[in-house]
Amino acid sequence: MQSTKSPVTPLPVSNIKAAVLGLQHLLAMYSGSVLVPLLIGGALHFSALQMTYLVSIDIFMCGLATFFQLRSNRFMGIGLPVVLGCAVQAVEPLKMIGARYSIGAMYGSIIAAGIFVVLIAGWFSKIKALFPPLVTGTLITVIGLTLIPVAFQNLGGGDTKAASFGSLTNIGVGFLTVVIILAISFWGRGFFRSIAVLVGLVVGTFVASGFGMVSLKPVIEASWFHFPQFFYFGVPKFEWSSIVTMILISMVSMVESTGVYFALGDITKRKLTSDDLKRGYRAEGLAIIFGGLFNTFPYTTFSQNVGLVQLSGIKTRKPIYFAAGFLVLLGLLPKVGAMATIIPAPVLGGAMLVMFGMVAVQGIRMLQNVNFQSDKNLLVVAVAIGLGLGVTVQPGIYQFLPKTAQLLFGNGIVMASLSAVLLNLIFNGLGTVDEEDTGLNEAD
Repeated sequence: MQSTKSPVTPLPVSNIKAAVLGLQHLLAMYSGSVLVPLLIGGALHFSALQMTYLVSIDIFMCGLATFFQLRSNRFMGIGLPVVLGCAVQAVEPLKMIGARYSIGAMYGSIIAAGIFVVLIAGWFSKIKALFPPLVTGTLITVIGLTLIPVAFQNLGGGDTKAASFGSLTNIGVGFLTVVIILAISFWGRGFFRSIAVLVGLVVGTFVASGFGMVSLKPVIEASWFHFPQFFYFGVPKFEWSSIVTMILISMVSMVESTGVYFALGDITKRKLTSDDLKRGYRAEGLAIIFGGLFNTFPYTTFSQNVGLVQLSGIKTRKPIYFAAGFLVLLGLLPKVGAMATIIPAPVLGGAMLVMFGMVAVQGIRMLQNVNFQSDKNLLVVAVAIGLGLGVTVQPGIYQFLPKTAQLLFGNGIVMASLSAVLLNLIFNGLGTVDEEDTGLNEAD
């Protein structure tokens, strides 16, 4: 059963404070979203001009996709403080499609996958009964734990093959960022405490600049303005195996988004209904379609920002509106947008370590509502977390499976989701779900 706690009326947040909090959300997700176009564009040998377009319009689309989710209407939008970014799990499939077939086939598969998500949103939302606190708590815990290795990779410098990876300078700057965030979170007061991550990023970057870790070259080389264009890299082509691959990736993203929705619902004390989930999935589907039309990528809910909502204590959507607006602006002004890229990887890694840990703790808090007097429930959580973390640490274990199966079973979050749902059904059966819609206070 979902929590029956009544919604809490959010405290008002001034526009200036909301803007600062929005900037904090932007910086938290920026590197993760920029990474996708850099990896795919690099693999497909895009020119410098094409890469500039790809990165900037990708950021523009992150903002547009976030707007789709923020305000709920009859057709779409879950109305939670969510931030959308590029689906990282789509990187390898898109590189493969682009190299094997064409760039047009890559974008055709994205458009088709988005249409598929919109069409099945209603059906997929009916599986809400499969996600009681036992399952959602386990899933959110695994989401946080599987992201922590990403934080540590950044903490060491980002590139594990670099000679400087894990240097004392990288680790020192990274952990200094952690200490700053912890100090402000413990001893800070009021609004200053809520922007602990932002202060940590700024101070960490300033200190890193003293060690020569900050370069302004991306800002100098970026152009001042450009505008999104439909089919910038050519018209889409629809190839069936590419479409099937991207549909599977999109369903993986829907499972991950389900866990994020429930996590934010728990944080904001809002009980989600099947209609809420349906509108959330539709918004993501529409974002994916636009990603294909603008020649960018699929978009999905970013789980790292969940920890930031919890850590800041500001649970309204107002800061996210500002974050979305900033993303759209940065996408139109590449030179301004490039400023966010100068934050060194170790500084980002320190902030990520705190935020991803908060995501895992949120899942553990949800599991406190579960009756662990039953060995069955203990086994569900133990096996699901074990499988989720296992494939995260050793993804090569499924190397002899077909490529499509590797995409599914090699994803720790998907493995945790599938195993938790199936084991819960086997041990506990399908429980009833209260469909009361509590809504979200529109004062935010």
